[in-house]
Amino acid sequence: MTPLRFHPRLLDCWRQASWRDVGAGLTVGIIALPLAMAFAIASGLKPEAGLTTAIIAGFLISLLGGSNVQIGGPAGAFIVVVYGIVERHGLGGLALATFMAGLLLVAMGLLRLGALVRQIPISIVIGFTNGIAVLIALSQLRDLLGLHLTEKLPADFFAQIQVLVRHAGSWTPEALALGLLCVAILALWPRLTRLAPTRVDEPLRTRALQSVSRLPGPIVALVALSSLASWLHWPVETIGSRFGHIPQGFPPLQWPDLSWGQAKLLVTPTLTLAFLGAIESLLCARVADKAAPDLPPHDPNQELLAQGVANLASPLLGGMPATGTIARTVTNIRAGARTPIAGLVHAITVAAIMALAAPLALQVPLSVLAGILLFMAWNMGEWHEFARLRNFSVPYRTVLVGTFVLTVVFDLTVAVEIGLLLACAFFIYRMGTLFRIVPIQDRALPPGVQGFELYGSLFFGAAGKLEALPAMVNPSSRRVVLDLHRLVQLDTSGLDALQQLWRTLERRGVGLILADVNEQPLSLIRRSGFESDLGAESILPNLADPKIGGFPDR
Repeated sequence: MTPLRFHPRLLDCWRQASWRDVGAGLTVGIIALPLAMAFAIASGLKPEAGLTTAIIAGFLISLLGGSNVQIGGPAGAFIVVVYGIVERHGLGGLALATFMAGLLLVAMGLLRLGALVRQIPISIVIGFTNGIAVLIALSQLRDLLGLHLTEKLPADFFAQIQVLVRHAGSWTPEALALGLLCVAILALWPRLTRLAPTRVDEPLRTRALQSVSRLPGPIVALVALSSLASWLHWPVETIGSRFGHIPQGFPPLQWPDLSWGQAKLLVTPTLTLAFLGAIESLLCARVADKAAPDLPPHDPNQELLAQGVANLASPLLGGMPATGTIARTVTNIRAGARTPIAGLVHAITVAAIMALAAPLALQVPLSVLAGILLFMAWNMGEWHEFARLRNFSVPYRTVLVGTFVLTVVFDLTVAVEIGLLLACAFFIYRMGTLFRIVPIQDRALPPGVQGFELYGSLFFGAAGKLEALPAMVNPSSRRVVLDLHRLVQLDTSGLDALQQLWRTLERRGVGLILADVNEQPLSLIRRSGFESDLGAESILPNLADPKIGGFPDR
Protein backbone atom coordinates (compact mmCIF):
# COMPACT_ATOMS: atom_id res chain seq x y z
CA MET A 1 0.00 0.00 0.00
CA THR A 2 1.37 3.39 -0.97
CA PRO A 3 1.86 5.59 2.11
CA LEU A 4 -0.52 8.51 2.38
CA ARG A 5 0.98 11.81 1.32
CA PHE A 6 -0.66 14.57 3.35
CA HIS A 7 -1.01 17.28 0.75
CA PRO A 8 -3.98 19.71 0.94
CA ARG A 9 -5.06 21.06 -2.43
CA LEU A 10 -4.57 24.62 -1.18
CA LEU A 11 -0.79 24.12 -1.34
CA ASP A 12 -0.98 23.57 -5.10
CA CYS A 13 -3.23 26.41 -6.14
CA TRP A 14 -3.15 29.28 -3.63
CA ARG A 15 -0.98 31.30 -6.01
CA GLN A 16 -3.73 31.02 -8.63
CA ALA A 17 -6.33 32.66 -6.38
CA SER A 18 -8.03 35.79 -7.69
CA TRP A 19 -10.70 38.27 -6.71
CA ARG A 20 -13.22 35.91 -8.33
CA ASP A 21 -12.54 33.45 -5.50
CA VAL A 22 -13.17 36.20 -2.96
CA GLY A 23 -16.44 37.15 -4.65
CA ALA A 24 -17.55 33.53 -4.82
CA GLY A 25 -16.73 33.06 -1.13
CA LEU A 26 -18.78 36.12 -0.17
CA THR A 27 -21.74 34.82 -2.20
CA VAL A 28 -21.64 31.34 -0.71
CA GLY A 29 -21.13 32.75 2.79
CA ILE A 30 -24.33 34.77 2.52
CA ILE A 31 -26.23 31.72 1.24
CA ALA A 32 -24.78 29.51 3.98
CA LEU A 33 -26.07 31.78 6.76
CA PRO A 34 -29.80 30.88 6.65
CA LEU A 35 -29.07 27.26 5.73
CA ALA A 36 -26.74 26.78 8.69
CA MET A 37 -29.35 28.10 11.13
CA ALA A 38 -32.14 26.10 9.48
CA PHE A 39 -30.16 22.84 9.61
CA ALA A 40 -29.33 23.33 13.28
CA ILE A 41 -32.90 24.16 14.30
CA ALA A 42 -34.30 21.23 12.30
CA SER A 43 -31.77 18.96 14.05
CA GLY A 44 -33.03 19.97 17.49
CA LEU A 45 -30.12 22.33 18.17
CA LYS A 46 -29.77 26.07 18.65
CA PRO A 47 -29.05 28.14 15.53
CA GLU A 48 -25.54 29.02 16.70
CA ALA A 49 -24.57 25.33 16.42
CA GLY A 50 -25.10 25.51 12.66
CA LEU A 51 -23.27 28.85 12.36
CA THR A 52 -20.30 27.55 14.36
CA THR A 53 -20.12 24.46 12.14
CA ALA A 54 -20.25 26.52 8.96
CA ILE A 55 -17.37 28.64 10.24
CA ILE A 56 -15.07 26.07 11.89
CA ALA A 57 -15.72 23.02 9.72
CA GLY A 58 -16.12 25.06 6.54
CA PHE A 59 -12.73 26.71 7.10
CA LEU A 60 -10.91 23.46 7.91
CA ILE A 61 -12.41 21.52 4.99
CA SER A 62 -11.25 24.19 2.53
CA LEU A 63 -7.88 24.55 4.27
CA LEU A 64 -7.04 20.83 4.38
CA GLY A 65 -9.29 19.26 1.72
CA GLY A 66 -8.46 17.55 -1.55
CA SER A 67 -10.82 19.56 -3.77
CA ASN A 68 -10.38 22.99 -5.34
CA VAL A 69 -13.94 24.15 -4.83
CA GLN A 70 -15.80 21.97 -2.31
CA ILE A 71 -17.68 23.85 0.42
CA GLY A 72 -18.13 22.08 3.75
CA GLY A 73 -20.47 22.69 6.63
CA PRO A 74 -23.74 21.46 8.15
CA ALA A 75 -25.83 19.46 5.67
CA GLY A 76 -29.45 18.48 5.33
CA ALA A 77 -28.53 14.80 5.18
CA PHE A 78 -27.51 14.94 8.85
CA ILE A 79 -30.78 16.45 10.13
CA VAL A 80 -32.62 13.19 10.80
CA VAL A 81 -29.58 11.43 12.26
CA VAL A 82 -28.58 14.33 14.52
CA TYR A 83 -32.17 14.82 15.74
CA GLY A 84 -32.32 11.15 16.76
CA ILE A 85 -28.97 11.31 18.58
CA VAL A 86 -29.97 14.45 20.49
CA GLU A 87 -33.30 12.94 21.49
CA ARG A 88 -31.74 9.71 22.79
CA HIS A 89 -28.33 10.81 24.07
CA GLY A 90 -28.50 14.58 24.51
CA LEU A 91 -26.03 17.23 23.38
CA GLY A 92 -23.15 15.48 25.12
CA GLY A 93 -23.88 12.32 23.17
CA LEU A 94 -23.94 14.26 19.90
CA ALA A 95 -20.58 15.89 20.69
CA LEU A 96 -18.97 12.53 21.46
CA ALA A 97 -20.50 10.79 18.41
CA THR A 98 -19.33 13.62 16.14
CA PHE A 99 -15.83 13.50 17.64
CA MET A 100 -15.58 9.72 17.20
CA ALA A 101 -16.94 10.00 13.66
CA GLY A 102 -14.13 12.48 12.99
CA LEU A 103 -11.60 9.91 14.21
CA LEU A 104 -13.11 7.29 11.91
CA LEU A 105 -12.99 9.63 8.91
CA VAL A 106 -9.33 10.42 9.61
CA ALA A 107 -8.62 6.68 9.82
CA MET A 108 -10.46 6.08 6.52
CA GLY A 109 -8.32 8.73 4.88
CA LEU A 110 -5.08 7.28 6.31
CA LEU A 111 -6.10 3.78 5.14
CA ARG A 112 -6.86 5.17 1.66
CA LEU A 113 -10.48 4.02 1.69
CA GLY A 114 -11.72 6.99 -0.33
CA ALA A 115 -12.01 5.01 -3.56
CA LEU A 116 -13.82 2.18 -1.74
CA VAL A 117 -16.46 4.50 -0.25
CA ARG A 118 -17.28 5.76 -3.74
CA GLN A 119 -18.22 2.22 -4.83
CA ILE A 120 -21.49 2.25 -2.86
CA PRO A 121 -24.21 1.19 -5.36
CA ILE A 122 -26.08 4.15 -6.83
CA SER A 123 -29.43 2.49 -6.01
CA ILE A 124 -28.57 2.69 -2.29
CA VAL A 125 -27.43 6.32 -2.57
CA ILE A 126 -30.64 7.35 -4.36
CA GLY A 127 -32.79 5.36 -1.92
CA PHE A 128 -31.42 6.89 1.26
CA THR A 129 -31.14 10.37 -0.27
CA ASN A 130 -34.83 10.36 -1.19
CA GLY A 131 -35.71 8.88 2.18
CA ILE A 132 -33.80 11.60 4.03
CA ALA A 133 -35.56 14.24 1.90
CA VAL A 134 -38.96 12.86 2.97
CA LEU A 135 -37.95 12.88 6.64
CA ILE A 136 -36.62 16.45 6.39
CA ALA A 137 -39.91 17.59 4.85
CA LEU A 138 -41.89 15.80 7.57
CA SER A 139 -39.80 17.37 10.33
CA GLN A 140 -40.55 20.87 8.97
CA LEU A 141 -44.36 20.55 9.01
CA ARG A 142 -44.47 21.71 12.64
CA ASP A 143 -42.84 25.08 11.90
CA LEU A 144 -44.41 25.43 8.45
CA LEU A 145 -47.89 25.14 9.94
CA GLY A 146 -47.00 27.02 13.11
CA LEU A 147 -48.31 24.21 15.33
CA HIS A 148 -48.44 24.81 19.06
CA LEU A 149 -46.97 21.59 20.43
CA THR A 150 -47.10 20.69 24.09
CA GLU A 151 -44.54 17.92 23.61
CA LYS A 152 -41.21 17.45 21.85
CA LEU A 153 -41.49 16.14 18.32
CA PRO A 154 -40.20 12.52 18.43
CA ALA A 155 -37.63 11.12 15.99
CA ASP A 156 -39.68 8.05 14.98
CA PHE A 157 -41.54 8.39 11.67
CA PHE A 158 -44.94 7.08 12.80
CA ALA A 159 -44.71 8.84 16.16
CA GLN A 160 -44.04 12.14 14.35
CA ILE A 161 -47.13 11.65 12.21
CA GLN A 162 -49.26 10.92 15.28
CA VAL A 163 -48.05 14.06 17.07
CA LEU A 164 -48.58 16.24 13.99
CA VAL A 165 -52.10 14.88 13.43
CA ARG A 166 -52.98 15.29 17.10
CA HIS A 167 -52.00 18.98 17.05
CA ALA A 168 -53.15 19.77 13.51
CA GLY A 169 -55.94 21.98 14.82
CA SER A 170 -53.46 24.41 16.38
CA TRP A 171 -52.02 25.59 13.05
CA THR A 172 -51.30 29.29 12.45
CA PRO A 173 -52.48 30.74 9.10
CA GLU A 174 -49.82 33.46 9.14
CA ALA A 175 -47.01 30.90 9.59
CA LEU A 176 -48.31 28.78 6.73
CA ALA A 177 -48.59 31.84 4.50
CA LEU A 178 -44.98 32.84 5.22
CA GLY A 179 -43.72 29.31 4.57
CA LEU A 180 -45.56 28.98 1.26
CA LEU A 181 -44.42 32.44 0.17
CA CYS A 182 -40.86 31.41 0.97
CA VAL A 183 -41.13 28.30 -1.22
CA ALA A 184 -42.65 30.37 -4.02
CA ILE A 185 -39.84 32.96 -3.85
CA LEU A 186 -37.15 30.28 -3.92
CA ALA A 187 -38.79 28.55 -6.89
CA LEU A 188 -39.44 31.71 -8.94
CA TRP A 189 -36.41 33.84 -8.07
CA PRO A 190 -33.89 32.08 -10.39
CA ARG A 191 -36.33 32.56 -13.29
CA LEU A 192 -36.34 36.31 -12.91
CA THR A 193 -33.71 36.70 -15.61
CA ARG A 194 -36.04 35.00 -18.10
CA LEU A 195 -38.60 37.73 -17.49
CA ALA A 196 -36.07 40.48 -18.16
CA PRO A 197 -36.97 42.66 -21.18
CA THR A 198 -34.87 42.06 -24.27
CA ARG A 199 -35.74 45.19 -26.24
CA VAL A 200 -32.73 47.19 -27.32
CA ASP A 201 -34.19 50.44 -26.02
CA GLU A 202 -34.35 49.17 -22.42
CA PRO A 203 -30.79 48.01 -21.64
CA LEU A 204 -30.62 49.67 -18.21
CA ARG A 205 -33.80 48.02 -16.98
CA THR A 206 -32.60 44.67 -18.31
CA ARG A 207 -29.25 44.92 -16.56
CA ALA A 208 -30.84 46.09 -13.32
CA LEU A 209 -33.30 43.20 -13.31
CA GLN A 210 -30.57 40.70 -14.05
CA SER A 211 -28.36 42.14 -11.30
CA VAL A 212 -31.16 41.89 -8.74
CA SER A 213 -31.89 38.31 -9.77
CA ARG A 214 -28.32 37.33 -8.91
CA LEU A 215 -28.97 37.96 -5.22
CA PRO A 216 -29.22 34.64 -3.34
CA GLY A 217 -32.84 33.49 -3.18
CA PRO A 218 -32.69 32.35 0.49
CA ILE A 219 -31.42 35.76 1.58
CA VAL A 220 -34.14 37.54 -0.42
CA ALA A 221 -36.83 35.34 1.14
CA LEU A 222 -35.34 35.71 4.61
CA VAL A 223 -35.13 39.51 4.55
CA ALA A 224 -38.40 40.16 2.71
CA LEU A 225 -40.58 37.79 4.71
CA SER A 226 -39.03 38.67 8.09
CA SER A 227 -39.71 42.34 7.31
CA LEU A 228 -43.26 41.51 6.22
CA ALA A 229 -44.03 39.54 9.40
CA SER A 230 -42.57 42.29 11.59
CA TRP A 231 -44.42 45.07 9.74
CA LEU A 232 -47.79 43.26 9.95
CA HIS A 233 -47.15 42.12 13.56
CA TRP A 234 -48.07 38.56 12.67
CA PRO A 235 -48.17 36.17 15.68
CA VAL A 236 -45.58 33.72 14.39
CA GLU A 237 -42.76 31.99 16.25
CA THR A 238 -39.31 33.41 15.54
CA ILE A 239 -35.74 32.38 16.33
CA GLY A 240 -35.74 34.89 19.18
CA SER A 241 -39.01 33.71 20.71
CA ARG A 242 -37.84 30.08 20.76
CA PHE A 243 -34.13 30.38 21.52
CA GLY A 244 -33.80 33.76 23.22
CA HIS A 245 -30.58 34.99 21.62
CA ILE A 246 -27.72 34.09 19.26
CA PRO A 247 -24.20 34.53 20.66
CA GLN A 248 -21.94 36.82 18.64
CA GLY A 249 -18.87 34.70 19.33
CA PHE A 250 -17.78 31.13 19.94
CA PRO A 251 -18.45 29.33 23.22
CA PRO A 252 -15.45 28.24 25.32
CA LEU A 253 -13.57 25.15 24.21
CA GLN A 254 -15.09 22.05 25.78
CA TRP A 255 -14.00 18.44 25.36
CA PRO A 256 -16.74 15.83 24.98
CA ASP A 257 -17.18 13.17 27.64
CA LEU A 258 -14.71 10.52 26.48
CA SER A 259 -15.96 7.82 28.85
CA TRP A 260 -15.96 4.24 27.57
CA GLY A 261 -19.48 3.60 28.86
CA GLN A 262 -20.93 6.48 26.84
CA ALA A 263 -18.84 5.57 23.78
CA LYS A 264 -20.28 2.03 23.71
CA LEU A 265 -23.81 3.44 23.51
CA LEU A 266 -22.85 5.60 20.54
CA VAL A 267 -21.23 3.02 18.27
CA THR A 268 -24.13 2.89 15.80
CA PRO A 269 -24.68 6.69 15.67
CA THR A 270 -20.93 7.18 15.21
CA LEU A 271 -20.78 4.72 12.31
CA THR A 272 -23.82 6.39 10.75
CA LEU A 273 -22.30 9.87 10.96
CA ALA A 274 -18.94 8.70 9.59
CA PHE A 275 -20.49 6.66 6.78
CA LEU A 276 -22.91 9.37 5.77
CA GLY A 277 -20.26 12.08 6.02
CA ALA A 278 -17.87 10.10 3.82
CA ILE A 279 -20.50 9.37 1.16
CA GLU A 280 -21.88 12.91 1.09
CA SER A 281 -18.45 14.56 0.91
CA LEU A 282 -17.11 12.31 -1.85
CA LEU A 283 -20.39 12.48 -3.78
CA CYS A 284 -20.23 16.27 -3.53
CA ALA A 285 -16.59 16.24 -4.69
CA ARG A 286 -17.53 14.14 -7.74
CA VAL A 287 -20.30 16.59 -8.60
CA ALA A 288 -17.74 19.39 -8.32
CA ASP A 289 -15.39 17.56 -10.68
CA LYS A 290 -18.16 17.31 -13.29
CA ALA A 291 -19.24 20.92 -12.82
CA ALA A 292 -15.66 22.21 -13.18
CA PRO A 293 -13.96 19.80 -15.64
CA ASP A 294 -11.10 22.28 -16.22
CA LEU A 295 -9.92 21.89 -12.62
CA PRO A 296 -7.85 18.94 -11.29
CA PRO A 297 -10.01 16.08 -9.92
CA HIS A 298 -10.30 15.78 -6.18
CA ASP A 299 -8.19 13.52 -3.96
CA PRO A 300 -10.73 11.34 -2.07
CA ASN A 301 -8.34 10.30 0.70
CA GLN A 302 -7.19 13.85 1.40
CA GLU A 303 -10.85 14.90 1.42
CA LEU A 304 -11.71 12.27 4.03
CA LEU A 305 -8.82 13.47 6.17
CA ALA A 306 -10.10 17.05 6.02
CA GLN A 307 -13.66 15.95 6.82
CA GLY A 308 -12.33 14.00 9.80
CA VAL A 309 -10.35 16.95 11.19
CA ALA A 310 -13.39 19.22 10.73
CA ASN A 311 -15.60 16.82 12.68
CA LEU A 312 -12.99 16.56 15.42
CA ALA A 313 -12.91 20.34 15.83
CA SER A 314 -16.59 21.22 15.38
CA PRO A 315 -17.98 19.60 18.59
CA LEU A 316 -15.24 21.20 20.69
CA LEU A 317 -16.93 24.58 20.08
CA GLY A 318 -20.54 23.42 20.23
CA GLY A 319 -20.89 22.61 16.53
CA MET A 320 -22.65 19.74 14.77
CA PRO A 321 -21.46 17.15 12.20
CA ALA A 322 -20.17 18.52 8.90
CA THR A 323 -19.62 17.24 5.38
CA GLY A 324 -19.44 18.47 1.80
CA THR A 325 -22.54 20.34 0.63
CA ILE A 326 -23.60 19.97 -2.99
CA ALA A 327 -25.81 23.07 -3.34
CA ARG A 328 -23.22 25.45 -1.85
CA THR A 329 -20.39 23.81 -3.80
CA VAL A 330 -22.22 24.18 -7.12
CA THR A 331 -23.04 27.80 -6.23
CA ASN A 332 -19.36 28.34 -5.45
CA ILE A 333 -18.36 27.06 -8.90
CA ARG A 334 -20.99 29.10 -10.71
CA ALA A 335 -19.84 32.20 -8.85
CA GLY A 336 -16.37 31.78 -10.34
CA ALA A 337 -14.39 29.94 -7.65
CA ARG A 338 -11.26 28.11 -8.78
CA THR A 339 -9.29 27.60 -5.55
CA PRO A 340 -10.00 26.71 -1.88
CA ILE A 341 -9.56 30.39 -1.04
CA ALA A 342 -13.28 30.79 -1.85
CA GLY A 343 -14.14 28.26 0.87
CA LEU A 344 -11.99 30.09 3.40
CA VAL A 345 -13.67 33.40 2.53
CA HIS A 346 -17.08 31.71 2.85
CA ALA A 347 -16.30 30.71 6.45
CA ILE A 348 -14.93 34.16 7.29
CA THR A 349 -18.07 35.76 5.82
CA VAL A 350 -20.36 33.67 8.03
CA ALA A 351 -18.20 34.57 11.06
CA ALA A 352 -18.38 38.29 10.24
CA ILE A 353 -22.16 38.23 9.83
CA MET A 354 -22.54 36.25 13.06
CA ALA A 355 -20.43 38.80 14.94
CA LEU A 356 -22.11 41.89 13.49
CA ALA A 357 -25.70 40.95 12.70
CA ALA A 358 -26.67 38.14 15.08
CA PRO A 359 -29.40 40.23 16.80
CA LEU A 360 -31.15 40.77 13.46
CA ALA A 361 -31.49 37.01 12.96
CA LEU A 362 -33.70 36.81 16.05
CA GLN A 363 -36.57 38.32 14.00
CA VAL A 364 -36.54 35.51 11.40
CA PRO A 365 -39.80 33.48 11.50
CA LEU A 366 -39.24 29.75 11.90
CA SER A 367 -41.82 29.09 9.18
CA VAL A 368 -39.55 30.90 6.70
CA LEU A 369 -36.65 28.63 7.62
CA ALA A 370 -39.04 25.67 7.26
CA GLY A 371 -39.87 26.88 3.75
CA ILE A 372 -36.16 27.01 2.88
CA LEU A 373 -35.66 23.44 4.11
CA LEU A 374 -38.77 22.18 2.30
CA PHE A 375 -37.47 23.64 -0.95
CA MET A 376 -34.05 22.14 -0.27
CA ALA A 377 -35.59 18.73 0.48
CA TRP A 378 -37.50 18.80 -2.80
CA ASN A 379 -34.34 19.58 -4.76
CA MET A 380 -32.33 17.09 -2.74
CA GLY A 381 -34.51 14.13 -3.73
CA GLU A 382 -34.10 12.43 -7.10
CA TRP A 383 -37.81 11.83 -7.56
CA HIS A 384 -37.57 11.14 -11.29
CA GLU A 385 -35.76 7.91 -10.44
CA PHE A 386 -39.04 6.45 -9.17
CA ALA A 387 -40.66 7.08 -12.55
CA ARG A 388 -37.72 5.39 -14.28
CA LEU A 389 -37.79 2.25 -12.13
CA ARG A 390 -39.72 0.29 -14.75
CA ASN A 391 -36.73 0.61 -17.08
CA PHE A 392 -34.41 -1.23 -14.69
CA SER A 393 -34.03 -4.75 -13.33
CA VAL A 394 -35.89 -6.21 -10.37
CA PRO A 395 -32.76 -6.25 -8.16
CA TYR A 396 -32.15 -2.53 -8.82
CA ARG A 397 -35.78 -1.69 -7.99
CA THR A 398 -35.74 -3.82 -4.87
CA VAL A 399 -32.56 -2.21 -3.48
CA LEU A 400 -33.65 1.36 -4.27
CA VAL A 401 -37.22 1.07 -2.97
CA GLY A 402 -36.15 -1.06 -0.01
CA THR A 403 -33.49 1.44 1.05
CA PHE A 404 -35.97 4.31 0.65
CA VAL A 405 -38.68 2.65 2.75
CA LEU A 406 -36.27 1.50 5.45
CA THR A 407 -34.73 4.98 5.69
CA VAL A 408 -38.16 6.54 6.21
CA VAL A 409 -39.68 3.92 8.50
CA PHE A 410 -36.61 2.82 10.52
CA ASP A 411 -33.34 4.71 10.18
CA LEU A 412 -30.47 5.32 7.82
CA THR A 413 -28.15 2.75 9.38
CA VAL A 414 -30.63 -0.11 9.01
CA ALA A 415 -31.47 1.03 5.48
CA VAL A 416 -27.87 1.09 4.29
CA GLU A 417 -26.98 -2.18 6.00
CA ILE A 418 -29.91 -4.07 4.48
CA GLY A 419 -29.45 -2.25 1.17
CA LEU A 420 -25.83 -3.39 1.00
CA LEU A 421 -26.82 -6.95 1.93
CA LEU A 422 -29.46 -6.99 -0.83
CA ALA A 423 -27.04 -5.49 -3.34
CA CYS A 424 -24.40 -8.10 -2.46
CA ALA A 425 -26.92 -10.95 -2.64
CA PHE A 426 -28.17 -9.83 -6.04
CA PHE A 427 -24.60 -9.34 -7.27
CA ILE A 428 -23.62 -12.84 -6.15
CA TYR A 429 -26.69 -14.28 -7.85
CA ARG A 430 -26.00 -12.37 -11.05
CA MET A 431 -22.34 -13.36 -11.17
CA GLY A 432 -23.34 -16.96 -10.49
CA THR A 433 -25.69 -16.97 -13.47
CA LEU A 434 -22.89 -15.70 -15.72
CA PHE A 435 -20.71 -18.74 -15.03
CA ARG A 436 -21.14 -21.39 -17.74
CA ILE A 437 -19.75 -24.78 -18.74
CA VAL A 438 -19.82 -25.28 -22.51
CA PRO A 439 -18.71 -28.51 -24.31
CA ILE A 440 -15.99 -27.92 -26.92
CA GLN A 441 -17.40 -28.95 -30.30
CA ASP A 442 -15.77 -26.59 -32.79
CA ARG A 443 -12.20 -27.84 -32.29
CA ALA A 444 -10.75 -31.29 -32.96
CA LEU A 445 -9.42 -33.12 -29.92
CA PRO A 446 -7.48 -36.40 -29.81
CA PRO A 447 -9.51 -39.63 -29.49
CA GLY A 448 -10.66 -40.29 -25.94
CA VAL A 449 -10.31 -36.62 -24.93
CA GLN A 450 -13.41 -34.57 -24.18
CA GLY A 451 -13.18 -30.81 -23.70
CA PHE A 452 -15.18 -28.13 -21.90
CA GLU A 453 -14.83 -24.35 -21.71
CA LEU A 454 -15.45 -22.53 -18.44
CA TYR A 455 -16.80 -18.95 -18.73
CA GLY A 456 -16.94 -16.21 -16.11
CA SER A 457 -15.95 -16.44 -12.46
CA LEU A 458 -15.74 -19.72 -10.55
CA PHE A 459 -16.46 -18.49 -7.02
CA PHE A 460 -18.56 -19.57 -4.05
CA GLY A 461 -21.77 -18.42 -5.76
CA ALA A 462 -21.14 -20.60 -8.82
CA ALA A 463 -19.04 -23.49 -7.50
CA GLY A 464 -22.06 -25.79 -7.30
CA LYS A 465 -22.45 -25.71 -11.07
CA LEU A 466 -19.20 -27.63 -11.47
CA GLU A 467 -20.79 -30.62 -9.72
CA ALA A 468 -22.83 -31.28 -12.88
CA LEU A 469 -19.79 -31.68 -15.11
CA PRO A 470 -19.00 -35.40 -14.38
CA ALA A 471 -22.46 -36.33 -15.66
CA MET A 472 -21.58 -34.66 -18.97
CA VAL A 473 -18.47 -36.84 -19.49
CA ASN A 474 -18.90 -39.71 -21.99
CA PRO A 475 -18.15 -43.24 -20.68
CA SER A 476 -15.59 -43.66 -23.48
CA SER A 477 -13.61 -40.58 -22.50
CA ARG A 478 -10.25 -41.21 -20.83
CA ARG A 479 -9.29 -37.59 -20.36
CA VAL A 480 -11.17 -34.34 -19.76
CA VAL A 481 -9.57 -31.04 -20.73
CA LEU A 482 -10.86 -27.73 -19.32
CA ASP A 483 -10.16 -24.65 -21.45
CA LEU A 484 -9.83 -21.86 -18.85
CA HIS A 485 -8.84 -18.90 -21.01
CA ARG A 486 -12.27 -17.35 -20.36
CA LEU A 487 -12.27 -18.10 -16.63
CA VAL A 488 -11.38 -14.67 -15.27
CA GLN A 489 -11.40 -15.38 -11.54
CA LEU A 490 -11.14 -18.33 -9.17
CA ASP A 491 -11.66 -18.24 -5.40
CA THR A 492 -11.00 -20.91 -2.77
CA SER A 493 -14.55 -22.30 -3.02
CA GLY A 494 -14.15 -22.60 -6.78
CA LEU A 495 -10.75 -24.24 -6.27
CA ASP A 496 -12.32 -26.75 -3.86
CA ALA A 497 -14.98 -27.56 -6.49
CA LEU A 498 -12.19 -28.04 -9.05
CA GLN A 499 -10.38 -30.40 -6.70
CA GLN A 500 -13.58 -32.37 -6.07
CA LEU A 501 -14.04 -32.68 -9.84
CA TRP A 502 -10.49 -34.03 -10.17
CA ARG A 503 -11.07 -36.63 -7.45
CA THR A 504 -14.40 -37.72 -8.95
CA LEU A 505 -12.86 -38.15 -12.40
CA GLU A 506 -9.81 -39.92 -10.95
CA ARG A 507 -12.05 -42.52 -9.26
CA ARG A 508 -13.55 -43.22 -12.70
CA GLY A 509 -10.11 -43.55 -14.27
CA VAL A 510 -10.41 -40.27 -16.17
CA GLY A 511 -7.55 -37.76 -16.22
CA LEU A 512 -8.04 -33.99 -15.83
CA ILE A 513 -6.11 -31.44 -17.92
CA LEU A 514 -6.22 -27.67 -17.51
CA ALA A 515 -5.39 -25.56 -20.57
CA ASP A 516 -4.73 -21.85 -21.13
CA VAL A 517 -5.12 -20.90 -17.44
CA ASN A 518 -5.22 -17.16 -16.70
CA GLU A 519 -2.80 -15.57 -14.24
CA GLN A 520 -5.07 -15.25 -11.19
CA PRO A 521 -6.51 -18.82 -11.27
CA LEU A 522 -3.05 -20.24 -12.02
CA SER A 523 -1.53 -18.38 -9.07
CA LEU A 524 -4.15 -19.80 -6.67
CA ILE A 525 -3.75 -23.31 -8.11
CA ARG A 526 -0.01 -23.18 -7.49
CA ARG A 527 -0.18 -21.57 -4.02
CA SER A 528 -2.74 -24.12 -2.81
CA GLY A 529 -0.64 -27.12 -3.87
CA PHE A 530 -3.22 -28.33 -6.37
CA GLU A 531 -0.64 -28.11 -9.17
CA SER A 532 1.49 -30.69 -7.36
CA ASP A 533 -1.51 -33.01 -6.81
CA LEU A 534 -2.64 -32.68 -10.41
CA GLY A 535 0.85 -32.81 -11.89
CA ALA A 536 2.59 -29.93 -13.63
CA GLU A 537 2.32 -31.85 -16.94
CA SER A 538 -1.49 -31.62 -16.65
CA ILE A 539 -1.45 -27.81 -16.95
CA LEU A 540 -0.88 -26.89 -20.60
CA PRO A 541 -0.58 -23.52 -22.36
CA ASN A 542 -3.38 -24.20 -24.90
CA LEU A 543 -5.58 -26.84 -26.54
CA ALA A 544 -3.18 -27.18 -29.47
CA ASP A 545 -0.46 -28.64 -27.24
CA PRO A 546 0.36 -32.15 -28.52
CA LYS A 547 0.63 -33.43 -24.93
CA ILE A 548 -3.19 -33.43 -24.62
CA GLY A 549 -3.43 -36.82 -26.28
CA GLY A 550 -0.17 -38.20 -24.96
CA PHE A 551 -0.92 -39.02 -21.33
CA PRO A 552 -1.26 -42.66 -20.33
CA ASP A 553 -4.72 -43.84 -19.30
CA ARG A 554 -5.49 -43.65 -15.61
